[in-house]
Amino acid sequence: MSDALENLLTNPRIWRGQARTEDPGWQGLASGYPKLDQHLPGGGWPQNALTEILLDHYGTGELQLLMPALAKLSQPQNDQKDGREAGWIAWIAPPFEPYPPALKQWGVNLSRILIVRPRGGKEALWAAEQALISGNCAAVLLWSNELDDVASRRLQLAAGAGQSWAIAFRSLRALSQPSAAALRIRLDAGKQGTDLGILKSRGGRPAVVQDYAG
Repeated sequence: MSDALENLLTNPRIWRGQARTEDPGWQGLASGYPKLDQHLPGGGWPQNALTEILLDHYGTGELQLLMPALAKLSQPQNDQKDGREAGWIAWIAPPFEPYPPALKQWGVNLSRILIVRPRGGKEALWAAEQALISGNCAAVLLWSNELDDVASRRLQLAAGAGQSWAIAFRSLRALSQPSAAALRIRLDAGKQGTDLGILKSRGGRPAVVQDYAG
């Protein structure tokens, strides 16, 4: 294989359906749920990339799904010998007021939470892209009804450039729409708990994880 092609295939902006998950470059961020991590390439959330969560309505368990990873990101990492603080966790246009006691109970460092309330959908997309590309955010959560294929590509590129984890919450109506997200999942309320469907996974395959927190 030529050097040019090898460089192209190892670019994190390129999605390959059968990428080798044992490659250290695909190391994921542990979700805190072993049953879920077994189905995610690299053993966790894709870092420096966009994750899309599609759901019928808010409150299906989407924040519980993210809390262990967000709690870890909000704390100073042991390998940060230069004394830098943990990155910000930016919430862009949340449809509710985050409840500090619940976040604290999950272990989230409240001093690293940044809430942005844009005036409209386009401003929300702009704020998310700027937060991602700044390099100061460990994760950026975005609630938007205006996210489309073009916007998802911009967020995917911004997450890679800023080395940040982007999470976008979308309606199930977006199921038929294309997306550049590295990971696309669907949440549904199941009989035993919340069921999770992996619709698209960079380096992995579609899967259904029933009661992932059980």
